[in-house]
Amino acid sequence: MLLWAVVSYSAYMLQPTSMTWGEHSAEWVRNDVPFGNNLVDQGEHVYYSMNAPKTGGPQLKVLPTVGQTTPAPTASSSSSASAPAVAGPPPITPVFPHPLPGEGDWRPTGATIDGAPPVLVTTFRPELAYPQLVAYVAWFDHTRTEIGYYPGRYEPPSAAVRGPAMVPDDQRGRLLATFNGGFTYTDGANGSADNGRTNEPLKRGNATLIGYRDGRVAIVNWDSGPNAGSDVAWARQSLAPIVWDGKLNPQLNDDPNSPQWGYTLGGTTRVWRSGVGVDRRGNLIYVAADDQTVITLAKILQHAGAVRAMEFDINPEWHTLITYTHDGGRLVPTMVGANPMQSPNRYLVPDDRDFFAVYQPQPGPVTVPFK
Repeated sequence: MLLWAVVSYSAYMLQPTSMTWGEHSAEWVRNDVPFGNNLVDQGEHVYYSMNAPKTGGPQLKVLPTVGQTTPAPTASSSSSASAPAVAGPPPITPVFPHPLPGEGDWRPTGATIDGAPPVLVTTFRPELAYPQLVAYVAWFDHTRTEIGYYPGRYEPPSAAVRGPAMVPDDQRGRLLATFNGGFTYTDGANGSADNGRTNEPLKRGNATLIGYRDGRVAIVNWDSGPNAGSDVAWARQSLAPIVWDGKLNPQLNDDPNSPQWGYTLGGTTRVWRSGVGVDRRGNLIYVAADDQTVITLAKILQHAGAVRAMEFDINPEWHTLITYTHDGGRLVPTMVGANPMQSPNRYLVPDDRDFFAVYQPQPGPVTVPFK
């Protein structure tokens, strides 16, 4: 057994990877050690339970800076009666009775498209009991963006077409943002598909982020067969829905042993969590926040305007929201939300995990921005 462990670990660690030594070692336990997934889940549960944040404490005096300094205009903030209405979202209503400057106000991240910013970001404090916690939120205008889904180097494990595992060079001139994918296939049989080909089979009952060939995005509770339809450009599953019809999934709970949510998804465990949702107009919302349970993450997405939402990857290694500006042909990435374990260049070099890229639309017919 010791010989097997040495050989297996050595072979696994010698594979090309974008992970740190510790992250890669944990993935070896998950993937190659019998019952390793449960071992890692239980270890994470114990660690994060012991390091859970304390309630109360001093108030923040300033929020982290995100986006450009000038707030984005909204439909209710036009400068004159004759100015055209802007189809942006309303500011997020602050939770605290005395908001900090700019709390919940949307800010653009780059140039406008057709007179309005296609990507907006903001921050707000989501819980009165935890005044130090900050939620990072991004909003993507579905009429001014195109979204592509890319397999990573190893996830999904059976990609029909692996691809470059990064943003393709020929698409970077119109890149606006990137963000991480969801739970791995082994954590809940989370299937995926892209370019009309199935990677792992789609599972009934799983929340599924879908990009249609006409450019729309949606979150559905998958109730069909293992393959996506011909009108689907890409699909990515990640556990069950956490918000549906504007309401929290009643099955969300704070039992760390819940078979549906797993050890690290139990509501008593507070970790970095990310998630995505869609608002009433079909725009995509991305959220990442530290020290969250699955229930509080769902509340953040709901408060930000999501009527349907699902949890994406969790733990401090994986949440990654990056926006981009173009300076004289040079691509300048900016990490939104602190993550010292990842570089702003993540997704511009091969990465182990799958991810999403947000693009400025190309002129002409709707195209699928990946190969």
